[in-house]
Amino acid sequence: MADLAGKNGLRQEFRIVGKPNVPGKLSPQLASGVAKFGIDYVLPDMLHAKFLRSPYANAKVTAIDAAAARALPGVVDVVTWEDEDIVGLSSHGESFGPSRAWLDNLADHEGQEVACIVVAESEDICEEALRLLKVEWEILPHYISLLESREEDAAEIRPPEGQAPAGGMGGPRMGPPQPPRRGNVSFSNVVQGDIEAGIAEADFVLEYDLYMPSFASHMPNPAGSLAWWFDDPYHGEGGKSLHIEGAVRERRAIAQMYRVPVEKTVQEGLFMGGKYCDWGLRKSQEITPLLAKRTGRPVRCVDTREETFDFIMMERYMHVRIGYKSDGLITAVDDYSIADAGVWGSSSFGTSGDQGYGPYYTLKCKNISQRMEMVDSNRGKMYVSGQHCPFNWDSGTMAVYLIAEALDKDPVEVARLNLHGPESQDDEGPVPSFEACVSKMIEITDWQWHKSGTKTLPDGRKHGASFRYQMCPRHSFTDYSAKLEFRNGEVHLPTQGPLFGVFAVECNAMVVAEELGLEYDDVHIDFDYRETFTPVGGGSDGTTASAWVTKECANLLKDQILQAAVEHADAPPPRFFFGAPPEPSPLKGCTADELDLAEGCVIVKSDPSRRVPIKECTRKNLFATYTGRPPMALWATDMGKKLDTMNVAYCEVAVDEETGVVEILRLGAVADPGKIMRLTSLESQIDQVMYFSQGCQLLEDYVYDKATGVKLNNNMIDYKKPTILDVPEIDRTFLETRAGNAAYGANGISHSLANTHLIILAIHNAIGVWVDPPATPDKVLRALGKC
Repeated sequence: MADLAGKNGLRQEFRIVGKPNVPGKLSPQLASGVAKFGIDYVLPDMLHAKFLRSPYANAKVTAIDAAAARALPGVVDVVTWEDEDIVGLSSHGESFGPSRAWLDNLADHEGQEVACIVVAESEDICEEALRLLKVEWEILPHYISLLESREEDAAEIRPPEGQAPAGGMGGPRMGPPQPPRRGNVSFSNVVQGDIEAGIAEADFVLEYDLYMPSFASHMPNPAGSLAWWFDDPYHGEGGKSLHIEGAVRERRAIAQMYRVPVEKTVQEGLFMGGKYCDWGLRKSQEITPLLAKRTGRPVRCVDTREETFDFIMMERYMHVRIGYKSDGLITAVDDYSIADAGVWGSSSFGTSGDQGYGPYYTLKCKNISQRMEMVDSNRGKMYVSGQHCPFNWDSGTMAVYLIAEALDKDPVEVARLNLHGPESQDDEGPVPSFEACVSKMIEITDWQWHKSGTKTLPDGRKHGASFRYQMCPRHSFTDYSAKLEFRNGEVHLPTQGPLFGVFAVECNAMVVAEELGLEYDDVHIDFDYRETFTPVGGGSDGTTASAWVTKECANLLKDQILQAAVEHADAPPPRFFFGAPPEPSPLKGCTADELDLAEGCVIVKSDPSRRVPIKECTRKNLFATYTGRPPMALWATDMGKKLDTMNVAYCEVAVDEETGVVEILRLGAVADPGKIMRLTSLESQIDQVMYFSQGCQLLEDYVYDKATGVKLNNNMIDYKKPTILDVPEIDRTFLETRAGNAAYGANGISHSLANTHLIILAIHNAIGVWVDPPATPDKVLRALGKC
């Protein structure tokens, strides 16, 4: 595939797109500390709000006596779940699955907002008022162990009205009917082909277990908002307008939630923090408009760091049965999983959301069974997040590795044998992008495969290596509405913002500069919350799709500029002062087709020395708009059954068998995003997913008190996220096959390199025994029988 549908999609020369060190429009504000996030906004006379949070893993509030709290000096309002305003509140930010009251008296995990909100003059007064509430709790059975919650005699921890559908937040599963729910378990089964026939065809059958632990989100800025209502001089009709900061990427969700026209909803702030692929709104981001309306004053509500330890991925147990031939060709995949369905409102990433996209569909094998138990638990919530979403990919990575071990073959060759061709699972041909990535990996790493436990380094430590492949997908499938303005001789790109960790608008500006023959700094990015255009959809890889739309828009504007230049040259506007008439324009007598834009000028194609600076080519103000999208990405239509751009990742470790310490010697990737748009963004994306991946495999783990279901380490000291001292330098090599179908043949990178077992496999290759993540020294020694 390629960018065949768009203008200049096959362009060969690039001056701007793909270049390194193109600064972010808002980077100076971030670097200098001027940037304000949701929790940074303060106003005179503002109030503070805090939720009652459950100290129990599963409980019901049966009654609240708030008299003492209301009597506390400084308390302005106390709102309970029975209040009419709360009963009528409905979130429009997450329209997934059946609804449940926005705030009720049920808490199905420790720390959940429940039953009551206090508004006061300070946060300290809020805390004191919460302590004065006389809350009657009915403590209910809880489960933090999926294996216990799934038992037939387990207490049902979620009443029918609080049960998530089989598809999690994505709604009920489509397709064949699923088995009926049993206790705390719902089911999602996806079967293709004939598993038993595939097993019968196999020469060998391999069975293995894979464990994916849950780990925490990585939001550098805790969620929070500040809202107030005001008399709007521009939109005075229909009551007061709403101003909210720190809420959402687009203000439309809050406008819908409070039934306010979007034009009467203001969100000027440009910074949300690194909420990459985290679309879930926290209650602190939604409640402030209601409280501000009740009190008549600005209200601020922010979460603490401790309250920001929700899941980025949920726990999962897998048992996989693989049939394969003596040459390593897979004939059957039988995947049985027990996955945490989380608490009410959790994402389906990690459960049924993985079953439509994963490693199995990239195989030639068509006998694939994915059976899943989705188990209710009281462990915690995963919002609509994909920050670290490997889509179950490493179940396939492990199959390739174990087949290679069994047959004493290089896993690269096993992967190559099983990967189907670009067009379908029946395509026997190679995937050019995969072959290019693998060849480059072998070259730069001097790849030398060895069986587990057979290589000792000079210092006595054991050496291990691993490899995995993945698609470089483009998740975006939405339309974009771009607008460009040519105003007073300068090009402007209006966009609504805000910035939430993805420098997407910069890529769009680079494309505009490329198409209009300008420098990057010549394109003025105008942030204005009232604008329609947002360059993100489906994730940061949506940048390549929005850039395609902006490319089309830029060419429309280019046509207008050239036509205006012709008119200006042939009939220059009259001069309103005495003096000699102007010299004839170098463009006089040309048609628009004979002109082009280059080096900041309108030039004559046949004689580039005949030129006029773009700022002087016309006095007209022009604008162009374009709404649409590039052709659908393969990911959105075929989910791995067709392949274009790919990537590979590799890891080398040294394991000390006396101390259990694992050192990463090399960690890197060769990625083909199709076409690099902004190199700095791409490099950062790789660094980010490798940071996630290292943390979940070597350090990060939740610790619960089993008796109470309470998390014991939701803080930055006891929960071990990697620091700058832990993270190795990441090898990054990029290829450009132009095989995608977004801007210039780009697809993206997304979080496809995020993984849960690349390092774990390298550890096994080093010592020959399995260590479930996180592979802490004590667990390594225990696996070796030394602890």
